[in-house]
Amino acid sequence: MQHFRIAQYEVTKGTTAEIADLAQGGMLDIFKVQPGFQAYSILEVDPKTIVSVSIWESHQEAEDAVALAATWVAENIAGRISLQSNTVGDSLFWAAAGG
Repeated sequence: MQHFRIAQYEVTKGTTAEIADLAQGGMLDIFKVQPGFQAYSILEVDPKTIVSVSIWESHQEAEDAVALAATWVAENIAGRISLQSNTVGDSLFWAAAGG
């Protein structure tokens, strides 16, 4: 079973691409060294909305990622995005190509 942290943000300054670049150069590095980290992506929903998705081995590790993300955002891009929602959930199934 996989466990997800999903957060939606409104971009208040700059572009979604700029925010994704900052996250790739900062948040990703933090997630990569955490126990249970599996994957991370930033999705553009529209020109002012992004969704951050990270996948973890355990529900607790996904919960821990909430605090990590909040700290990184506050220290690095707080003036550029606004958190709209944050959810941690457990995958009921996961299907991929070829499997």
